[in-house]
Amino acid sequence: MAAKAFEYPGPKGSMRVEPLDDGRHKITVAPAAGFSVPRTSWVTAYPLPLILKIHAAKDITICDEIMREEDPRYVERALRSQVLTYVSPESFAGRRILDFGCGSGASTMVLSRLLPECQIVGIELEDRLLQVARLRAEHFGRRNIQFLKSPSGDSLPPELGEFDYIMFNAVFEHLLPHERPRLLPAVWRHLRPVGVMFLNQTPYRYSLVEVHTTGGLPLINYLPDSATLWAARKFCKRVQPDETWASLLRRGIRGGTVPEILRILGGKKRAQLLQPSAEVGDRIDLWLGTLSTRHAWLKRSIWLSLKVIKWVTGRQITPTLSLAIRKVG
Repeated sequence: MAAKAFEYPGPKGSMRVEPLDDGRHKITVAPAAGFSVPRTSWVTAYPLPLILKIHAAKDITICDEIMREEDPRYVERALRSQVLTYVSPESFAGRRILDFGCGSGASTMVLSRLLPECQIVGIELEDRLLQVARLRAEHFGRRNIQFLKSPSGDSLPPELGEFDYIMFNAVFEHLLPHERPRLLPAVWRHLRPVGVMFLNQTPYRYSLVEVHTTGGLPLINYLPDSATLWAARKFCKRVQPDETWASLLRRGIRGGTVPEILRILGGKKRAQLLQPSAEVGDRIDLWLGTLSTRHAWLKRSIWLSLKVIKWVTGRQITPTLSLAIRKVG
């Protein structure tokens, strides 16, 4: 006899959890009218109490949140390509890593799995996400991970110490304009000399198509803020009609650029951009290598266009930033 499935309502929709014969659970979410999610179902090995904690924190985005840790084609694939193509896994042994903006701990769990000999510190601003991150670490028995709470959006926990590597995984774009020049240097000061900051999964500020927050609205990266807000409200299902510009900025609608990041860190004399391994090529090749084979002809065409821009201007522009920055001096 099949185990009974249970329904759990939430502010933006409902979740259905069905126990399976092999001990796993099938999660299915039904968004309420006006809401959408990137994934509506997932089969997970997580126990039910942890599933319910994640649902309380993430609501209808729970499937995507669990996939970030469990699906090797998601965060793990990104970290393998965007971190380990710059620095070999052996170089991380015995080192201290800061996972800044760790959220619910998905990327931290993946890091600890890929680099088990490291000490990892995760920092997060929201208590509800920190609670899930700590429960995840407890579930997996990770003793080399510590989670700390940021006092505010532009300050760090006291007595943080120094790190050999710092991870900004899909974080920089979520910092508000006034937070970026204050917070990034503050984090940078905790990086040891010749240490490396990895800043990846951040959308390019001037991409022709804004994919990260709106899911594909064209040209809005070139519009004034007020016009961008109007277009996002009117044409994007991911954006509510009453959503504010501050909310969209927090969600990451404006992305970042390499010159902006280097300028904030003190310029090229203090921050050195690293190149991927010779086997990978340059950052444009790295970007292409992280993509799926779906619509391969289109992605290859974009890659070729970016290569031409590099040949003409010397600039490496990619739709998503995947940077490794060494601290000089």
